[in-house]
Amino acid sequence: MTIQWAAVASFLYAEIGLILIFCLPFIPPQRWQRIFSFSVWGKIASFWNKAFLTIIILLIVLFLDAVREVRKYSSTQVTEKNSAGRPGAYEHTQMKLFRSQRNLYISGFSLFFWLVLRRLVTLITQLAKEITNKGVLKTQAENTSKAAKKFMEENEKLKLVLKNHGKDEENILETENKKLVEDQEKLKTELKKASDALFKAQNDVMTMKIQSERLSKEYDRLLKEHSELQLSTTSLNLFPSHSFLRGTRDQIQGLVNDR
Repeated sequence: MTIQWAAVASFLYAEIGLILIFCLPFIPPQRWQRIFSFSVWGKIASFWNKAFLTIIILLIVLFLDAVREVRKYSSTQVTEKNSAGRPGAYEHTQMKLFRSQRNLYISGFSLFFWLVLRRLVTLITQLAKEITNKGVLKTQAENTSKAAKKFMEENEKLKLVLKNHGKDEENILETENKKLVEDQEKLKTELKKASDALFKAQNDVMTMKIQSERLSKEYDRLLKEHSELQLSTTSLNLFPSHSFLRGTRDQIQGLVNDR
């Protein structure tokens, strides 16, 4: 085996080993993602696509070369088999055909496993991201559920508080209404007392007015009698003077006004 085909075979064995390692069930995708996120991969990320395409081109070239060799020695095998002049040529051609077929399988499977390896790494990375997102979404859903449960409990508490507050307001309004009714009754009683007092005062004023009029009439009558007596008598010392009666009248009028 030449150096190039030995390198291709080693590359194939490495690919098979990596695929088997990636398929191990006890290594979770998150661990592979942590391995893929090392800083060293970030440094060679710019060369990764170029290296990937370069290896694909080399494997395709080797695969086409192996196909050409297989077709070449297949046609030569038929020619050598029909020829009877060279008895050892058939075995030599058969050996080269076997080597070309081996190289074809090595290059073909190397190319296939290289594409599979690239796709497997991509799927593992995506699976790890989805698992991480699932954990985050699960945590968010649990937090949302807890928050919703908390809000429902607070809502129930608020309803109870509002209900009790409504009852308290009803009790307060009822108490205030009773107080207003009592105040209204007191005001009515006081108003009635004030009306009675006013009516009594008005009656007293009317009585005093009537008494005053009577006294005034009585005074006028006495004054008239006094004038008649004064004219009929001749002795001024036996009767009080007219000025005395006028002063008495003023005193009586003053007493009436004071009352």
